[in-house]
Amino acid sequence: MSENLRFKDHHTEQRLFRNRMLVAIFGVVVLLGVLVARFYNLQVVNYEDYRTQSDQNRIQVRPVPPTRGLIYDRNGEMLADNRPSYTLSVVRERVRDLDATIELLGRLVHLEDRDVEKFNRRLQRRRPFEPVPLRYRLSEDEIARISVNEFHLPGVSVEAELVRYYPESKLFGHSVGYVGRINERELSGFSEEDVRRYRGTQSIGKVGLERSYEDLLLGEVGYENVETNARGRVLRVLERHDPKPGAELTLHLDTRLQQVATEALGDNRGAVVAIDVKTGGVLAFVSQPSFDPNLFVTGISYKDYSALRDSLDVPLFNRVIQGQYPPGSTLKPMMGLGGLAAGVISAETEVADPGYFKLPNDPRIYRDWKRWGHGKHIDLIQGLAQSCDVYFWDMAARWNIDDMHDVATRFGLGEKTGIDLPREYPGLFPSRAWKRGARGVPWFPGDSLNTVLGQGFVLATPLQLAVMTATIANRGTHYRPQMVMAIDGVEQPPEVLHHVDARPEYWDLVFEGMEAVVYSAHGTGKKAGAGLDFKVAGKSGTAQVVGIAQGEKYDSEALKERHRDHALFVAFAPVDDPQIAVSVLVENGEGGGRVAAPVAREVFFDWMSRPLENTASRLVWRPPMSISAPVHPHPHPHPHPHPQEDGIRG
Repeated sequence: MSENLRFKDHHTEQRLFRNRMLVAIFGVVVLLGVLVARFYNLQVVNYEDYRTQSDQNRIQVRPVPPTRGLIYDRNGEMLADNRPSYTLSVVRERVRDLDATIELLGRLVHLEDRDVEKFNRRLQRRRPFEPVPLRYRLSEDEIARISVNEFHLPGVSVEAELVRYYPESKLFGHSVGYVGRINERELSGFSEEDVRRYRGTQSIGKVGLERSYEDLLLGEVGYENVETNARGRVLRVLERHDPKPGAELTLHLDTRLQQVATEALGDNRGAVVAIDVKTGGVLAFVSQPSFDPNLFVTGISYKDYSALRDSLDVPLFNRVIQGQYPPGSTLKPMMGLGGLAAGVISAETEVADPGYFKLPNDPRIYRDWKRWGHGKHIDLIQGLAQSCDVYFWDMAARWNIDDMHDVATRFGLGEKTGIDLPREYPGLFPSRAWKRGARGVPWFPGDSLNTVLGQGFVLATPLQLAVMTATIANRGTHYRPQMVMAIDGVEQPPEVLHHVDARPEYWDLVFEGMEAVVYSAHGTGKKAGAGLDFKVAGKSGTAQVVGIAQGEKYDSEALKERHRDHALFVAFAPVDDPQIAVSVLVENGEGGGRVAAPVAREVFFDWMSRPLENTASRLVWRPPMSISAPVHPHPHPHPHPHPQEDGIRG
């Protein structure tokens, strides 16, 4: 063995060692080259991409929702405000175990199943790292419990936001309307621009002015770049672009007048509309019963919504613009003017009223509401004052229905008024062509007798009746009714739709007849002017809900309460210089002069008793404030079957 060692080849071993060393060095150089290349790729070639990704983990772009525009009445009273509320939100990317986090939150604050369901739906449509609301309107105790457990709740935050608040509650529920949380149906209809505009905003206008002026009230979204830590908590704001607040609306509505009209209507179901004769501005807009719009702002509970939806009084139903009722004898002043203009009657036309009317070659008898008649010499003025059906039947029998239809449409009946509110119904004023198309039968003379009394096929909303009355008061100038008087302090000019042409003496006759309704010995609307120191011109109306058979007497006690006649009254004041026009509807109130006229009287008294400067249009501007579910449509609250030709009453 020692001999083998003696002859060992040291040269070979050195060469082998050197080769191995070179291979090792080459391997190290290659690995270093790969590492350097990778470093170069990361630090030079893809530097911007990886820096952006790093910033996305550290820097977040958050939308800053705009402050929704405020709404005031004509005197600067706040009708729609924004108030701070605290919302529990979760950033999904910052939460390790979402189910466990929600379970823990459920032990700290009250969470209903519907809160979690809505949260899960919102998760599907959010942007990355966008906070998703889980609970609204946290109490101070709930905020404190979450703050104490903050360490155990990564990705969970309590955020302050402005939510809509309606200080007057039920008083303006149907006119101002309300906002509510954006639902799936609305979201599915959003364009890309809508998605951008509503980033960070959870609410949208649902009904009323909140809906019709949504684009102006919403404002423009802003954004800010914020730096966050690994737990998603904001460390600092790097850059901010402020949002643009929504426009402020000043309305024609008057809070005090609205309150007076509501109190005068009392517990009755119905509507009151008051219009500024000189501008078309809506001064009062009452639909009774009403509802509290604050219930809808952050999501109404199933219990509360069911109570509103299932109520027999349908408080969610806007009677002013959606209630289509037979207008009854409130149409007679308009019909009288049309008859004069068409030459069917004149100032000297007199009719004998024995208490009934008969058409030629028709055996049926059409009975006046006053079964013993109004006398032998009834002219237009007494026909209006006493609401004599026979006078107007005699006129209708000699008047073409299509000419009647043309007159009615000039006064705004049978079509939408164009008010700046959504979901307005058009009502109906029939014509020969309409009946042929809708019913498949021709027009009969008895249909005209129904129509001239505002019965039969005729339907009108309380707003349409107010517009009709204001047009009469204006001697033919027909204004579009407007809710909004100014936008951001810029007054919106009145809009004249057209002018109804008639001779001055015809207007004088109609004025005199409507004044006689209130002040003559046999007038049907005396309660409208009781105790007032100015003159009122009006017209009462009583509209059937169910038909009464020929020869049968109307018996209130024999009918169910909701089958009794509707009570209506339309009027304007003062007669010598009209300022305000009013329409009143009391569902199932029976007597227009007895029940509806006193409501109009209270509205007139309040408005006309104010100093002149208080009733004139004026704008009150306020600087914007800033801080860092579907209505069930019910077009007919009660059935309104069209009475047969032998069941007409005034």
